[in-house]
Amino acid sequence: MADQIEIKMVPSHARMPARKKSEPVGRIRIKLVRSPICAPEKQKRVVKGLGLRKLNQIVERPDLPEFRGMVKKVPHLLQVVD
Repeated sequence: MADQIEIKMVPSHARMPARKKSEPVGRIRIKLVRSPICAPEKQKRVVKGLGLRKLNQIVERPDLPEFRGMVKKVPHLLQVVD
């Protein structure tokens, strides 16, 4: 057979660039402004995963893409406080 290509499977975390350990990470403050009672279960789990339980509660989390993505999933329930 002519010119066969070998494909290797690589885990997704291996393809991501590594964050430097000495690089300081900022903080974001997230506030729960609307109740997740009537929200779908998946959105309730996002709010709980951020550590929010009560209305107007503010939590401080590292400014990482993981937390920014969680905030973007439920922008109608949360507010990023400066």
